[in-house]
Amino acid sequence: MSVCANGALTCYQWKKLTATMLQSFRNVFKTKFGVAFTLAFLALIAVAFASGDVASNAAFGGIAGGDNVASVGGEKVGSAEFSQAMTGALDNVRQQNPTESMASLIEQGAMDDVLNQLIDRKALSQFANSIGLRAGDNLVNSEIRRIPAFAGPNGEFDDSLYRQMLAQRKLTDQQVRTDLAQGLLAEQVLVPAAFGAKMPSKIAARYAALIKERRKGSVAILPSDLFAPKGKPTEKQLTAYYEANKKNFIRPERRILRYAVFGDEALGNVEPTDAEIKARYEKNKASMYAGGEQRKLTQLIVPTQQAAEDIRKKVDAGGSLEQSARQAGFEVSHVDAIDSKDLASQASDAVAKAVFSAPRGKVATPARGSLGWYVVRVDEVKTIPSRTLDQVRGEIATALRDEKRAQALSEMSSDIEDRFDNGESLSDVAKTLKADVKSTQPLVADGRVYGETPGDMAPEVIRPVLQTAFEMDEGQPQIAATADHSGYIIFETSQITESAAAPMKEITDDLTLAWRASEGSKAAKAAATRVLDRVKKGQSLQAAISAEKVKLPAVDDLNLTREELARAGQRVPPPLALMFSMAKGTSKKLEGPNNAGWFVVSLKDIEPGKIDAKDPQIAAAQQTLGQMLGREYADSLRAAIRADMKVERNQKAIDAVRKQLTGANNAN
Repeated sequence: MSVCANGALTCYQWKKLTATMLQSFRNVFKTKFGVAFTLAFLALIAVAFASGDVASNAAFGGIAGGDNVASVGGEKVGSAEFSQAMTGALDNVRQQNPTESMASLIEQGAMDDVLNQLIDRKALSQFANSIGLRAGDNLVNSEIRRIPAFAGPNGEFDDSLYRQMLAQRKLTDQQVRTDLAQGLLAEQVLVPAAFGAKMPSKIAARYAALIKERRKGSVAILPSDLFAPKGKPTEKQLTAYYEANKKNFIRPERRILRYAVFGDEALGNVEPTDAEIKARYEKNKASMYAGGEQRKLTQLIVPTQQAAEDIRKKVDAGGSLEQSARQAGFEVSHVDAIDSKDLASQASDAVAKAVFSAPRGKVATPARGSLGWYVVRVDEVKTIPSRTLDQVRGEIATALRDEKRAQALSEMSSDIEDRFDNGESLSDVAKTLKADVKSTQPLVADGRVYGETPGDMAPEVIRPVLQTAFEMDEGQPQIAATADHSGYIIFETSQITESAAAPMKEITDDLTLAWRASEGSKAAKAAATRVLDRVKKGQSLQAAISAEKVKLPAVDDLNLTREELARAGQRVPPPLALMFSMAKGTSKKLEGPNNAGWFVVSLKDIEPGKIDAKDPQIAAAQQTLGQMLGREYADSLRAAIRADMKVERNQKAIDAVRKQLTGANNAN
């Protein structure tokens, strides 16, 4: 049933207000900062944040109360490490919101989140070492080789590309290895704690029955604009509102870029010769072109051999691997077209041997790999025929051409950097390349032209390098390939306007509108309180609303089940979510986002849900609750380990990092 079905409140009004409210709530619950620690290497931004002092044992001391922000069982979390982790968190958030600033991120609580995660990683690593767990070089190597961002043109790990990307992110090989090892140790500690968690069927049945529960009530809306003052605010009122809400009027950082574009003609001849193509073929003939076998797999990884054997027995008895995995609280994953060598690199030689000995459609004998015991079903076997030089000539030529272009670009980059170091300007270099220098309008980090007509964007050729440009200092040119790899671009930041609150005199109209909304919201809240008082004295919600001097939208009557509510997915309006968390016969008020208004929710009746003992929703609920219970076990273990490792925080050093990150030191 639609909440705007009775026409008292137009669907447009309802959707506008609830959509705004819903977006506000979503923003609150988004996990912005944890992304920086997933080690997914997405776009090479979530790599590693451990700095050189990761294992420092120096005591607190130095500037602003100490060089270390925390101590975990005697191991220090350095200020530099913490600062670098915050920068990484900001980089990750900017993938979704390019205009996000460090000051705004800190205001949302990022520093606590990031520091807690650094502490947890060290605590888990120390605990893992204390009980004999290890993340050796071979395991870390296999993790690095599995990262797609480090794969070369042939799809295999490319060490030179790996080194190049680390240099771009200003990271060392040891930093990456340390962070990966800590993550792997944390996984070895937490996965067994969560494994096999199972919720009793009776509890699952009670939970599943909730989906059938029906609730009857009503919702009233009190829009702020109906209560907002009509006249203009005084100068004093406007100034007070501006000072109290300055953070809401922060303008994003803007930059003007200078750039020049040129093509492959500047690189010279990058075409491979017949001799080079033949030499590359002979070099890789045995490993790449001699043919072989690839297999598509379905797999799951469990902590113990006994668990692996139990799952395999269920499959051999006629069950499916997917179903057996779900019953054990796991989900299978799929591996597409892998050969024995790559599987051995990713898992272990034992796993590869078992899998490539099993027939198609069968589950291989469980074998131990880098992350536990592998239970693998062979879904498809594909024989790869050998290929002659003529068959792969074009493929090799393309790879060589790309490599020679990359080498030429690297040499040109070094040459251009040397020329800049020797005092040549961007214009001087562009002139020798016969390229025209252009300047952009002021841009924000997501590519929009600042202050112009909505939709105006940076020139298309400059957009791929915007992220880099917003990390550069003024007058430090760089070179990069264009997005379509048809040419190259040299660029520099010529002017930076820092993010700051807009001057009050420039946003008077916006301030006035915001002040009216704020005052209207206060008055709407007072009205909502009066309405609640009337309802508590026995009036119906509609009568209580009608008693207000302001003519308000009619009340919406509600009659729906949790099942109907769930069909809306993430679009459940917050007033409905509130109604399904209230006690029968109660009424509550709820604030809308962005000063949009207030809701008053009244719950009249609850009809308990009934569910058949054989309803498949019970099994689904048991699986879901089992996974949640497993996560609770892991979270409890994490908290216990943290408490046992004697964590100490140095607030003075934390405050010093905050000042450095927000530029407060520069203001003094």
